[in-house]
Amino acid sequence: MVTVWVPALLRDLTGGQDLVHLQAETVRQVVEQLDSRYPGIAARLLAEGRLRPGLAVVVNGEVVRQGLRHRLAPGSEVHFLPALSGG
Repeated sequence: MVTVWVPALLRDLTGGQDLVHLQAETVRQVVEQLDSRYPGIAARLLAEGRLRPGLAVVVNGEVVRQGLRHRLAPGSEVHFLPALSGG
């Protein structure tokens, strides 16, 4: 089981729910299961089957570079956050 923290901008699709528990082995499976439960989430997280530009995936407090392919361990916490840039 993994824990997904739903960003405020997506909570209109989850009925205000900010936390979701799922059985998933990859970030892609997280997105697929979220979209199955809450239609429309994938359209906001993905563009052409990839994470939208400017969006970062944080697993257990660390930004992951593998994106949708990142493998999750049981108990992982997943966040979708706007990527920070600048200098």
